[in-house]
Parts: sequence; structure tokens; C-alpha cells
Amino acid sequence: MLSIDQLPLLLVCLAFVLHVLGERRAARRLRRRRDAIARWRAASYYVALALIVVALEGPVDDLAPKLLWVHMLQHVLLMAIAAPLIVLGAPWNSIWRPLPLGLRRGLAKTVVRSSACAPLRAAVRPLGRPLWAWIAFNVDLLAWHIPAVYDLTLRSEAVHVLEHVTFLVFGVLVWAQMVDSPPLRSRLDSSQRVYYCVSAMVPGWVLSLVLAFATQPLYSVYANLTSRPGGISALADQQLAGGIMLGLGSLASTVYVFVALYRWLGEDPARRAARRASVEAS
Repeated sequence: MLSIDQLPLLLVCLAFVLHVLGERRAARRLRRRRDAIARWRAASYYVALALIVVALEGPVDDLAPKLLWVHMLQHVLLMAIAAPLIVLGAPWNSIWRPLPLGLRRGLAKTVVRSSACAPLRAAVRPLGRPLWAWIAFNVDLLAWHIPAVYDLTLRSEAVHVLEHVTFLVFGVLVWAQMVDSPPLRSRLDSSQRVYYCVSAMVPGWVLSLVLAFATQPLYSVYANLTSRPGGISALADQQLAGGIMLGLGSLASTVYVFVALYRWLGEDPARRAARRASVEAS
């Protein structure tokens, strides 16, 4: 029988298979090999899936209950590295394409028109807007790092899986506001995306500094461990976790800011104005 801790791996495998089938169907329809952009997007998506497996399976997952910094590494891999790679990969059409036509039509009709899904539509629709995606991402991040809640994730596998799912989902939502992920398109112009990226990372930076400079362990489950791999103290473990959150967790956003600024500053003013008008019209 499938256990809940095996569910993420099953979903990753399903997402991979659907995407491969979707890419093959697209190539057959075009009667030629996918272009370079499509191949790079596919590679980005597959790397993201591989990182999800690394985070949730094997040594990283085995050590996460024993070392806070490894647990933090899981979170960073999901929300700060895998999430932007998924957005860059724009896998949505490729995943959708292999499903039977009748199933696709039925699902679309149910989600878009069904009265039973009306509350779901009302709840999800705001998350496509930059402000609400920002709020959801950072509230989710801060809420899961409240000591009592964080300790609960280590005692309940179901809650732990939910934590990881929300990190990945809200990570994708916030990165989709900064990077166009066809057919999804950001409502922000080039300069706004840079400001948005920096502001979205600030709460995480503050949290990482709290972990790094706290004078005592904040999470009782880790503080009460009788031994840890490597023999480090609970406080040193927490400081390493804060460093990973600040350093590795900022890697994608730092690269994004420099690339976005470079492209924005080098863009022709007339083209920049046209793009801004297009964004405002949408």
C-alpha cells in the first residue's frame, strides 16, 4: 500500500512521464525536433524534478530529522531552486497535452464552470496576482518556521509532506510573477520584477538572520536530540541552517536580479515603453 511519504516521489515520476510524452507529441505534430528554447525549458524542468527527488529522498531526507541545517537544505532546494527552475521550464502545456482529450475537456469544464469548484476558484484566483502571491509565499514561509509548527512537521509525516508541498507550490507562484512561463505571463514590467524579487526575499533574509544569531536553539525537537551526526551542538546546527537559508536560498534571486537589471538597462527605451503598455493592457 502506498504510504504518504512515498506520494511526492510518485507525483514527481508522473510529472516526468507526462512531460516526456507531451514533448514527444509536440515534436511529432511539428514533424521536427523541438527548437533550442523548448529543449532548454525541458532541461530546466527535469533538473527541478531531480532536485525535488534529492531533497525528499535518500541521504538528505534521512538526515533531516537529525540535523536542522539538512532540513533547511530541503526547504531551500524546493522553494528557492526547484521552484524557479519549474517556472523557467514552463511545463504546463507539455504535462497537459498527453492526457486524453475527453479527460482534458471534462476537467477544464469542471474547474471553470462547476458550482462545486466556485469556492476553489475564488480562493485560487487572487494567487495569480503579484501582491497575493507575495503574501502567500512569505506567510507560508514564516508560519512553517514558528517553533511549535516546525516541531510538529517532525512529528507528523502528513504535516511534513504538506509543508514541502506548500513550499514548492507557493515558490512557483511567486516566481511566476517574475519570469514568464508560457502560457502564463507576469503582470509586472521589467523594473517592477526586480523590486518584486528583492522584496519577496526580505522576510526570508530576516528569518535566516534570526536563526543565525539566536543565542539558544529555537526548535525543541532538535535541541533535545542526544546526539547529532558530526557531533555539532544544537546551536551550531541552527546557525548553519540560517547560513544555508541566507546563502543558498538567495542564489537564484541574486542571479535573477543581476540578469534582469542587465537586460532592462540594455533594452531599447521604445521597446521598453511598448512592453510596459502591453503589460498594462493585459
